[in-house]
Amino acid sequence: MPGSDIADEEQLDLCDPLRHLRADDEVLVPVQPPSIQKQVQNFRFGSLDLQLLVDASPGCGGIAWPAGEVLSNYLVHRGPNHLVGKHVLELGSGTGLVGLVAAKLGASKVIITDQFPLLDMMNQNVILNGLGDLVVPMELDWGNELPQLGRIDVILAADCVYFEPSFPLLVETLTALSKSASQNVEILFCYKNRRKADKRFFTLLKKKFTWLDVDHDPQSASYRREGISLLRLTSK
Repeated sequence: MPGSDIADEEQLDLCDPLRHLRADDEVLVPVQPPSIQKQVQNFRFGSLDLQLLVDASPGCGGIAWPAGEVLSNYLVHRGPNHLVGKHVLELGSGTGLVGLVAAKLGASKVIITDQFPLLDMMNQNVILNGLGDLVVPMELDWGNELPQLGRIDVILAADCVYFEPSFPLLVETLTALSKSASQNVEILFCYKNRRKADKRFFTLLKKKFTWLDVDHDPQSASYRREGISLLRLTSK
């Protein structure tokens, strides 16, 4: 590739770090503004305020995605009584948004997990929100053996369905977590339908779980129009 072409490619990468996750015929992740690089953004869910460092440079996990905001809103809508004293684990946390909301709602321990490149961002967001005594960022690669996690009462996952090769690994990890968690573990799974290939994920998931739509969320009509679903999973 000529030097000028390489320079052009590097400039495109700087402006849109997620562009390689988009196929020509199918959008894997929505187009992001080039300005999402090491910004602190303010979020409000009801009366709950949160600050997040967001940065697209480490990949798509460094951004607050729509399903994460939907799940956060739902947790706030239910109120703190549902999480007080609970041990919570969030899968594919990225910025840590949903897990941080759970901590602010009274969970006694929250583990936010993702791949190694996102650990620093998660740590910074824990500190930014003064939740260092409650929230533990941890590396967790789907499909790998689970680390020591302790008791888990609630599993949260938002916007984890976007990369087809990871589908069986995500199901494997969800299955392992459900088996090691408390007997009556609650699993809330929120996703945005983006591609036809997403059906393959649910074909795999159906072998291990059943699910129901969360139907008592007053915002459900709005986010369902955007292709977002909030599910409660139950292990078979």
